[in-house]
Order: sequence, then C-alpha cells, then structure tokens
Amino acid sequence: MTGLLIVSSTSCVTKKKFLIAENGRIEALSRGDNLQGQLNECHNEMEKMRGEIDYLQQDTTKKANSIRHYQQLLTSNMSEQEKLNALLGEKLQTIQDLQGMIDQQNAKVQNLLNSVKDALLGFTSDELTVREQNGKVYVAMSDKLLFQSGSAKLDKRGEEALGKLAEVLNKQTEIDVYIEGHTDNKPIHTSQFKDNWDLSVIRATSVVRILIEKYQVNPLQIQPCGRGEFMPVADNESAEGRAKNRRTEIIMAPKLDKLFQMLQK
Repeated sequence: MTGLLIVSSTSCVTKKKFLIAENGRIEALSRGDNLQGQLNECHNEMEKMRGEIDYLQQDTTKKANSIRHYQQLLTSNMSEQEKLNALLGEKLQTIQDLQGMIDQQNAKVQNLLNSVKDALLGFTSDELTVREQNGKVYVAMSDKLLFQSGSAKLDKRGEEALGKLAEVLNKQTEIDVYIEGHTDNKPIHTSQFKDNWDLSVIRATSVVRILIEKYQVNPLQIQPCGRGEFMPVADNESAEGRAKNRRTEIIMAPKLDKLFQMLQK
C-alpha cells in the first residue's frame, strides 16, 4: 500500500512538470514567433529606410549640383553687377562733374552780369539795357546812343559806352562776344546801304572795329552779324516800337569749351 502511494505521487509530479514545461515551450514558441515577426518588421523597415536613404542621397546630389550651378550663376551675376556698379559710378561722377561745371558757368555769368551793370551805371535805360537770358548777358544799345539815323558812324557817347564795356571784356578774356545789328522794318536805300540788312551788318562791324582798334579787345573773341528787321523786340507799327527795334545787341557768354569736351567723353 505504501509502495502504490509513492508511485502515484511520482507520476503526478512528473505530469505537472511536463505540463509546466509544455506550457513554457508553447510560450517560448509564441514568443519566438512574435520576435520573428518583429524581426521581419525591422527588416522591412530597414529596407524602407535604405530606399529613403538612396532617394535622399540622389536628391542631395541633385541639390548639390543645383547649388553649384546657382553659385556659378551668382558669381557670374556678381561680376556683371560689379561692372554695372563701376559703370554707374563713372556716370554719376560725370554727372557730378558736369553739374559742377554748370554751376561754375552760372557763377561766371552772374559775375559777368554784375560787372557789366557796374561798368554801365552812367547810362540811362533809354540808351541801353542789360539783362541775363539763357546763360548769356545781353547789352542792348539803342541807335539813339550809338548812331545817327541811317548812319553806321559811332557817336562819341556810343564810343564811351563801348569803352566801359571793353574794360570788362579785357579783364574777363574767357568770354565769347557776339555783336548783332538790328533795324526796324522801314526800308532804307542809299548809296552806301542797299537795305536794312546791309545797314545792320555795317553797324555791327563798326562796333567791332571800335572795340578792337580803339580799346584793344581780342578780335578772336568777337563775331559780328546783321539781323536786319527780322528779330524785333517790339511792334513795328508804332514809333515807340520801331525805336526799340533799332538797336545793337552785344551778347556775352563765358566760353563753353570745357563743357563741350566733357559732353563728348
């Protein structure tokens, strides 16, 4: 009886252990399957990541090529920009130089205007007028001051006025001077003058001769011409208007040689 109990007890213990072991084996197999599934997922994820890495490497290569291309373009554009900046700088400097010369020219004109006005203070407005227009100084001398009617011979009072003006011209030698003779529209025909145009030319040259021969003004500064009746300042229908139109204009302007040279660059 005692021996049967021992066998029975041993058998029960072995079966229990067997069940435990079997359960452990089944659990291990299940864990193994689970781990294998995870491993497969890891392999798939790794393959996916490798594909993404390959794509990123290819994309990086493309972007690197693009960056190099844009860098080349940027370098080229910078070079062109530098050229444009240099050219712009030159143009701005030229503009500043021109503006400086124009300012100097305007200052010279103003100085000339003041000098002429001061020199001719002793003459009345019906004898002569002085004005500045378009960068030039105009001295309009009436026939009443300079000539007798129909004559090109200068009166003493006219020579005096020209002498005062010559003092300015001899001090400011960088000046171009234009002598313009003007008449009214009343026809003239004498043994000396064929018409008003002829008279205006001879009067202009008479003024030039006095300035050159009596007052030593440089002849290279002076250009005479006759305008006749064709540039009136007033209406020729009235005696007052015709009197204003009978005049000799002395037009003075500082030389523009340097300014022209600058514009030709």
